[in-house]
Amino acid sequence: MSTYIQNFIKFRPLLNELIMRDIKTKYRKSILGVFWTILNPLFMMVVLSVVFSNLFKFDIEYFPVYLLSGQLIFNFYNEATTSAMGAIIDNGPLIKKIYVPKYVFVLSRIFSSSINLLASFTALIFVMLAMRVELHYTVLLVPIPLFFIVFFSLGVGILLAAITVKFRDIMHLYSVFVTALMYLTPVIYPMSILPEWLEKIVLLNPITNILMMFRDVMMNNTVPSVSSILLAAVEVVVVMAAGLYVFYKRQDTFILDI
Repeated sequence: MSTYIQNFIKFRPLLNELIMRDIKTKYRKSILGVFWTILNPLFMMVVLSVVFSNLFKFDIEYFPVYLLSGQLIFNFYNEATTSAMGAIIDNGPLIKKIYVPKYVFVLSRIFSSSINLLASFTALIFVMLAMRVELHYTVLLVPIPLFFIVFFSLGVGILLAAITVKFRDIMHLYSVFVTALMYLTPVIYPMSILPEWLEKIVLLNPITNILMMFRDVMMNNTVPSVSSILLAAVEVVVVMAAGLYVFYKRQDTFILDI
């Protein structure tokens, strides 16, 4: 374990450079640059709020805030895991030239997405203040669900990065999977409209539990229950263990498959 820690400390400057490179690459030649991390969720919130609040008449107080909070969690998962999936392939030329701990490339994608997550969270706070949504003391507990979604995404990202090097079709299949997953996550709709059988399926989605926890502390003035925290912790540990195991087993063959 000490070897891994020393290795991480040794290559931390490289990790910082990779994170900055990922952010600069994403917003290269963009006039507004990183401001799009705030504007994008706001524009999507406006469009979806107009469509769904009028089309489906959801009886949700402060529906734009409800919608933006769902977007914040799910969009981070989507962006982080999708970008992490190609981390090893995209950095193939560097991996072939020098020794670098390969997990650093995955970490850089997750951490750069985490910066966007914080920007989106700032946008959510602005919307809540603009709509005069009361900010309760439970907002101070928001690091709990954010911690879970970041490390859950890290576990999935590490797993995807490892297997995508060998099986490139996953890059195309995953976009279909994420689309289906979005409809199985209460981003847009309330759980109350679901039939019992479908509600049980949606609750099996790990992101649902984290998202509900996030909305509880942000909107509902509710402290996350011990059961929801334990469930999220178990899901994160399982996904991280699976991702690290597969990554460790396959990392020596990456150079052959890139």
